[in-house]
Amino acid sequence: MPQERLWAVTGLVPLLALVMAVGTVGTVVPLVPGISLVWGAGLAYGLIQGFGTMGAPAFALMTGLASAGTVAGYVVPKRRAAGAGASRETLWLGIAGAVVGLFVVPVVGLPIGGALGIYVGERLRTGDSVAAYRATRATITGFGVAALVQFAAALSMIAVWVVWVIAD
Repeated sequence: MPQERLWAVTGLVPLLALVMAVGTVGTVVPLVPGISLVWGAGLAYGLIQGFGTMGAPAFALMTGLASAGTVAGYVVPKRRAAGAGASRETLWLGIAGAVVGLFVVPVVGLPIGGALGIYVGERLRTGDSVAAYRATRATITGFGVAALVQFAAALSMIAVWVVWVIAD
């Protein structure tokens, strides 16, 4: 076995697999990098080991999956919130609430602050607690669906990378 291939098997591949695992967890855990970490590990593998004939299409597919997952992370919650009647200003208040929540109660404050910001924003805008609850629930559901899509994209990216490593 050539020396560089031995390094790939004994050191590089397990290290990048660990990075990808952390990235996959990051798709569902706030504050942990997600899809970008999985994509970056794939890029690192290609730069270190070379892309070759299998690497270029594999990395292109990983890039497409990363793009789709990232777009879903923004589009799905926004559409769910808008579908429930939440205004753009309310969504901005939700973002502000998430940032404040992050500093007030680390990690769990992010989703709590975001949800509270959306609820308060819709409650102030409409004066209707039922509408505010509906918008908040729809937005939270949207974030949940987006996280699942990103998780699936990360797992798909890892599967493509494993095929690349084996075929390399």
